[in-house]
Amino acid sequence: MAKRSVTSAPVRGRRVLVRVDFNVPLTPAGAVADDRRIQEALPTLRHLESQGARTILLSHLGRPDGKRDMRYSLRPVVHQLSRLLGLPVPLAADAVGIEAIQAAAKLQNGQFLMLENLRFHPGEEANDPGFAAQLAQLGDLFVEEAFGTVHRAHASTVGVPKRLPSFAGLLVEREVRELGRLVTAPEHPYATLLGGAKVADKLPLLESFLGRADALLIGGALAFPFLRAKGHALGATAVEPDLETEVAEFFAQAAQRGTEVVLPEDLVVEEGIGGPVSTVAVNAVPPAALARDIGPATKDRFLARLAGTKTVFWNGPLGLAEDPRFAAGTREVLVGLAAIPGYHVCAGGDSARVAQDLGAANAFQYVSTGGGAALEFVQGAELPGLAVLPDE
Repeated sequence: MAKRSVTSAPVRGRRVLVRVDFNVPLTPAGAVADDRRIQEALPTLRHLESQGARTILLSHLGRPDGKRDMRYSLRPVVHQLSRLLGLPVPLAADAVGIEAIQAAAKLQNGQFLMLENLRFHPGEEANDPGFAAQLAQLGDLFVEEAFGTVHRAHASTVGVPKRLPSFAGLLVEREVRELGRLVTAPEHPYATLLGGAKVADKLPLLESFLGRADALLIGGALAFPFLRAKGHALGATAVEPDLETEVAEFFAQAAQRGTEVVLPEDLVVEEGIGGPVSTVAVNAVPPAALARDIGPATKDRFLARLAGTKTVFWNGPLGLAEDPRFAAGTREVLVGLAAIPGYHVCAGGDSARVAQDLGAANAFQYVSTGGGAALEFVQGAELPGLAVLPDE
């Protein structure tokens, strides 16, 4: 899986286009609210600086839908990046065109330039060859450092590296190495801990673990269609519809391929929105109740099943963890996981934030920066932004 590394790239005095993932959350005042993605790119950027590269950074921010919407300008990002690097990083007024060409021409060895939001141009998400060619003419080499976007066939992730000598950045190398341990040779016993919602979207992920993982522990709204298939009525809880056939097939495949499926046995519920909160068995949910979290018996069951595992993959909270009333299930399972020896991986942007907010990030030996990219990688899918990079 190893890709040709930026550490082998001849960068001194050359213009190096670096695709970074600086799609960071902003405060209402327009400042960077969480700079983890910027921090994660710093080792590659400092390497390029020390080697005398003329580094041109490419990123998107938000969803401007191919229009120049200054609410999504990268200006707050360059302010934060300049502070972290300890040197000024100018922002070109556009990603392509005369402004970008002139700004790139002014670069000296060891300096940085950020291009304005790639998604101000419809050609970025459309992987338009003309837009990719305009970007590529700004550089001599390309470095892929935006692991969170490598599952997208966009101009900056596929079109540009097809036109320039291309390399993997240090972050992308680390993601491939660490997540690769889950794909190629996970140490057994291997368990996955999966929550969140959108069962239809996550079924391919769940199915990818059948026969590879020894156990699937399922919580959150993800568990509801499976509980209903087992005959449990969940009161007024919204359950994703029209999945009966898929869920039945999933259970059959799990049994056939020897993967244990562990579901909640109790739930924390509230009687209507904002109503009284209680814990009930999954077969005793009151008609007006809304399931919000796994209960203490489920927490104990999950931790008992995780005990003795060597590898654990987690994605998705086990309840409505953004509400303090319903965060205990996720928090207590992750705190318990931290005490279990082994290799534990967290993937998915929301999952990483939940672990951090709950003070349980120490449960993991590796926290991926990728959301959908990490999940597709773990499934074993070919990611276009990685496939285009030469192997080591």
